[in-house]
Amino acid sequence: MIGTSAVGGAFVRGARSLRAVTRVIPCLWVLGVVCWELLTPHHTELVPLLAASPAIACASSGRRRCILLLGGASLLCALAPPTALEPDGDVEEPDAALVTCCAILAVVVASYLVNGRRLRLVRELEQLRAVATAAQDVVLRPLPARLEGIELAGGHLSASRGAALGGDLYEALATPYGLRVIIGDVRGHGLSAIGTVAAVLGSFREAAHEEPRLTGVLRRLDRALERHLRARASGEGPPDGPLDEEFVTVLLLEVGPDGEVTAVNCGHPWPYRLHEQPVGPATARQTEAGEVLPPLGLFPLPAELSAARWSALEAGDTLVLHTDGAEDARDARGTFFPLRRALSEAAGPGPLVPAAVVAGVCSALLGHTGGRLADDAAFVVLRYDRCPLPAPTVLTLPAADAGRG
Repeated sequence: MIGTSAVGGAFVRGARSLRAVTRVIPCLWVLGVVCWELLTPHHTELVPLLAASPAIACASSGRRRCILLLGGASLLCALAPPTALEPDGDVEEPDAALVTCCAILAVVVASYLVNGRRLRLVRELEQLRAVATAAQDVVLRPLPARLEGIELAGGHLSASRGAALGGDLYEALATPYGLRVIIGDVRGHGLSAIGTVAAVLGSFREAAHEEPRLTGVLRRLDRALERHLRARASGEGPPDGPLDEEFVTVLLLEVGPDGEVTAVNCGHPWPYRLHEQPVGPATARQTEAGEVLPPLGLFPLPAELSAARWSALEAGDTLVLHTDGAEDARDARGTFFPLRRALSEAAGPGPLVPAAVVAGVCSALLGHTGGRLADDAAFVVLRYDRCPLPAPTVLTLPAADAGRG
């Protein structure tokens, strides 16, 4: 927390210093032109350069008051007595001074109007970003820090510039059947996949509370995706792309009260399991257990579905769910992102912190790709720290006491 505050404070101070410098630049420009005019021979005409000061004020500070002040100062310098600007006493032609003043006035008016339009566009852009952020938070809600004795953290990186949401989805819900988690990846990325993301997540948020079995939740997701694609085919939805190529990879997890994990996988990467180490980074190994079904939307689900059951989680065990955008990411030389090593380094020694793992692996992924992602990437980290309940004790009464009872 201290390091984050220090970095944030340094960033704010740097931004304030930069704004102060940009406000001084137009004044330095006027001062430099005047000094240059006084120190150079009279054959050099530098006063017309004052017309650039309002434009510089418009581009740097962006304040209308600065534009008007700089324009007025430039006019005063242009209308100054000729002897003040000409050391040799030569009188400047009135036509040249008039042309310079007209040029300054024209630049002042143009800069004032352009800056007003720019301010209106900036306000509209801020409003659109606020609306987009609210809509994205509704579709892909932030995960709670803790559910059912399990610490949670989630994060995602969008490959589309300016978008905080893409084709990856995740959710975690506390249900009567345990903690249920979904992570998935819609074909494609960016804004074109948001409709499918909303359809799948909306179905999961309802089915997770109603279906007693995880396979029943998967069938509900399959039917919801089919209805969504049918609506798009009939023209009721946005044309995001060819329907015959639309599919969603899904991984469903259920963590019971005793820590037992049940999983159903439809073409999605298996999660990693992290083990805490008192000294050195945590060890990470990929969990591969159970049948992998085809992604939803490509083929009908089989009549019989079975869920994979893993060994029960112990206190401190951590599962890292991810999408294939993390494993398939490459740098400029074509080297794949070392996800296993990045997870171990992000976890570090000692107790695991899910939020720190997500932040560390996202930072490592951006550093590996240079900030240029070819596909969306999402991570969900679950740390099981629920202590198992002790077995109930059975009291054995003596025979005499039992008879009296």
